[in-house]
Amino acid sequence: MNETASFSVPSFRRFVPEKLRPWIILFFVIIFQLSGGVYLAAVSEMVGSLDLRHEDVMMAGYASLTGMALTFTIMFRLKFRFTLTTSMLVCCIALILCNLICMHTHSVPVLVGTCFVAGIFRMWATFSCNSTIQLWITPIRDLSVFFCFVNVLVQGCLQFSGLITVYTAFFSAWEYMHLLIIGLLGLMASAVWILFRPHHFLQKFPLYGIDWLGGFLWGLTVLSLVFVCVYGEYYDWYVSTYIRIATIVCILTLGLNLWRASFIRHPYIALKTWTFKVVYLTFAAYIVIDILLAPAHVFEHAYMENLLGYDNLNVISFNWILFAGIVAGCFFTYHAFALRKWQYRTMNVIGLSAIIAYLMLFYFGIDYDVPKTALMLPLFLRGFGYVIIAICFLTLLTRVPFIPFFPQSLSVQAFVSAVIGGALGDAVVGQVLKTVVKRNSLLMGVNIDHVNPLIGQFSTVELYAAVQQQALMVSMKEVYGWLVLLGIFCLLLILINESHFRPKNTIEPTYKTIRKMVMNLYKRT
Repeated sequence: MNETASFSVPSFRRFVPEKLRPWIILFFVIIFQLSGGVYLAAVSEMVGSLDLRHEDVMMAGYASLTGMALTFTIMFRLKFRFTLTTSMLVCCIALILCNLICMHTHSVPVLVGTCFVAGIFRMWATFSCNSTIQLWITPIRDLSVFFCFVNVLVQGCLQFSGLITVYTAFFSAWEYMHLLIIGLLGLMASAVWILFRPHHFLQKFPLYGIDWLGGFLWGLTVLSLVFVCVYGEYYDWYVSTYIRIATIVCILTLGLNLWRASFIRHPYIALKTWTFKVVYLTFAAYIVIDILLAPAHVFEHAYMENLLGYDNLNVISFNWILFAGIVAGCFFTYHAFALRKWQYRTMNVIGLSAIIAYLMLFYFGIDYDVPKTALMLPLFLRGFGYVIIAICFLTLLTRVPFIPFFPQSLSVQAFVSAVIGGALGDAVVGQVLKTVVKRNSLLMGVNIDHVNPLIGQFSTVELYAAVQQQALMVSMKEVYGWLVLLGIFCLLLILINESHFRPKNTIEPTYKTIRKMVMNLYKRT
């Protein structure tokens, strides 16, 4: 019988009802997605409590995402080597230890290293669970359908993690978020011990032949680049020795990676992976998308808190709107893209148009007295548009040969979508905003002198604060305007493209077939 003919999870013990098994695993996936090294929604509390800088916590968050991205390349190898029971127990214990360390450490290198390890185990556990219920989600292994499920789960859990973290920090302390996750992971480990049994659906495949050094070097390359983007403004960019050293390390490790990949038999990421059109085009496109979405991280929270006067609870409540946009985007993509097979170009136009609409609504609507309801539509469109593009870009990678290039291309795309794109976009837009604010402050303050009648009515401090506030408002509007123009230019490029590709060949091979591919690849090592 074909492996895709029916769905079952033989790793469960017999007394567990068949209908409950996929739901139990789905619940485990949610817990793993909520877990992590640091929780960025509590960054201000962590900065004050652990004597860290804002940049330190952000660097730790990006380190966790880097670990997750690296794991894609070896995810099938881990699945063929360890049982589902072993994978979940090991990941639970590892994530509990990582949460305990991140909760108490004051050392930035320890925090960053722990978060990097936490990202690896988080991705390992998530893939082990998701691959187990893949046939339950799509009996024919259609990845365009499966990626809709993955994105609504991952992006949705990201919003819920922020909500839980802020509410926990508000009613108690930020450490209780770590304690909550540790408790959930402990309960899950107990449930795995009781409900599961060791079961190998295929013969064990050893982990030989993996380029561990190459994986470490790729991680170092990405983290070095992230360090430059995150700490660049704090250290005044290349005036600082730290930034220069990080840049040199990034260039050297990147060159060493590419050089090693040219002659070793099985590099962690092969040179040929970068030559596929869908890989380098989506890599570049994600950088543009992250630049367009950078205001969400650079100054939207500051606008809501400092200019509109919202507290943390009101700001984080917008996560519900983002979640609604994510769910709507995944539902729309599932019906239009996965089922009706709309063109990639059509879906990308819809997704990018939603992001441009989000930017335009902020450009025309930003003011000092904007009601909370006026911010709901643009944030909804932001979540709606981004998730459509994310699903389409993931599905595009199915056009590369599956083994070994598909897992490697997933890592490459994750590097830019989860790590580099966000860090680079925030750095670029943040620097542009800083420059524009300085210029506008000078232009607005040029008429404030002893001749101006306002000098006698207000103090110098009040006038300076008013000028800075107005300069920030005008500068944010100006940045939104430039981003709208960039988005429209990219939209025109997509419309000019005459591609008629549709997601018709997105079926993942069975795991028996994938294992044979891996064996044939490594049998000569």
